[in-house]
Amino acid sequence: MSSRHLLVFGRLHVLPVVVEFLRAYPEVDIRLMLNDRNLSLAEDQVDLAIRIGELPDSGLVATRIGAISRIVCGSPAYLAARGRPTAPADLAGHDCVTFDSLMQADRWFFRQGNSEIVASIRSRLSVNTAEAAIDAAVAGIGLTRVLAYQAAAALAKGELEIVLAEFQPPPAPVSMVHTGGRLLPRKVRAFLDVAVPKLRATIAKLPS
Repeated sequence: MSSRHLLVFGRLHVLPVVVEFLRAYPEVDIRLMLNDRNLSLAEDQVDLAIRIGELPDSGLVATRIGAISRIVCGSPAYLAARGRPTAPADLAGHDCVTFDSLMQADRWFFRQGNSEIVASIRSRLSVNTAEAAIDAAVAGIGLTRVLAYQAAAALAKGELEIVLAEFQPPPAPVSMVHTGGRLLPRKVRAFLDVAVPKLRATIAKLPS
């Protein structure tokens, strides 16, 4: 299994499902691949993958398991000192922490109704992992933008707060994909039957 932006999601949410499945099916072995790039299911001999984002017309069979929001958040201390932005244009007066693989370093995109809003930002710190971006935001360096599941723990602890929620772009779909075919292996079908409802329930509980 593989996907983009799923390293943390895979460790926190997919791995427990795999562990539960292995306990229920002791005769089955699994190779779990937590990756930051989309692998070719055929070339890399992957039975199932979880993908975040719109899927290209690739011929893969997809099962929708939810959607994940892209959120802007900051620490309570930062927001108390610098103020809480109420519109994307307010970001021009804030420090931001950018995450290389998820966003541009000088602008963030938002939605208002059917219109796209482009907000200029100052990236005071640019990092290459979501974990680093979240840690920096918790430390009060600035606002950051990450996928909701990446910041779930910090939000639950009150270390971060979501801002500009009403301007968030539509949530990114999350899908489980496979190559299909009439002879889907029984072990793959069994895993789908277990994993799909559990992951749907997990994603439904994530912050938005």
